[in-house]
Amino acid sequence: MEKGKIEMAKTQPDFQIIPETKIGELLERFPQLEDTLMEMAPKFRQLRNPVLRKTIARIASLAQVAAIGKVPLKDLINRLRRDAGIEEEFAADIDEDVIAAEEPEWFTPSRITVTLDARPLLEAGEHPVQRVLNECRALKTGDIYELVTPFLPAPLIESAGKQGLRAWSKEEGEGVYRTYFTPRP
Repeated sequence: MEKGKIEMAKTQPDFQIIPETKIGELLERFPQLEDTLMEMAPKFRQLRNPVLRKTIARIASLAQVAAIGKVPLKDLINRLRRDAGIEEEFAADIDEDVIAAEEPEWFTPSRITVTLDARPLLEAGEHPVQRVLNECRALKTGDIYELVTPFLPAPLIESAGKQGLRAWSKEEGEGVYRTYFTPRP
């Protein structure tokens, strides 16, 4: 192991690089891992934007980065660990299915009652998580909320699930994701 990596790992003994690790915390402790992260998940080059870095890095986990970047989570964690000077490999079995490949049975386009294109809000530095969650609370059973973003909104999907919403996302091309939310019956 390189001398700098050994020293780095020794100075961060209590910090774990695991699926739940937030990007912001990771980069705060190991700033040099930004290049590794960008190399493995190029979609996260958006984190170089200071506004997005403040919002996304604070709430996005490595599991979400892997899903958004379409990188095997185990590979991402082990590469980050190696580059941080941590020799212990991550070997846990991981469910990497954040987005289903096929439309779920509850999705019907005619049931979309609200659509929010969040791209202009995000470009302006706003983070519409609370707005989306509040608007989703007003949905009736069977109604669907459509959110358009330039990346997979994994932290929002996770929060929505905790609030009793189902979610499904699909990528429509480079930089366009449509995520659908509906109340659980």
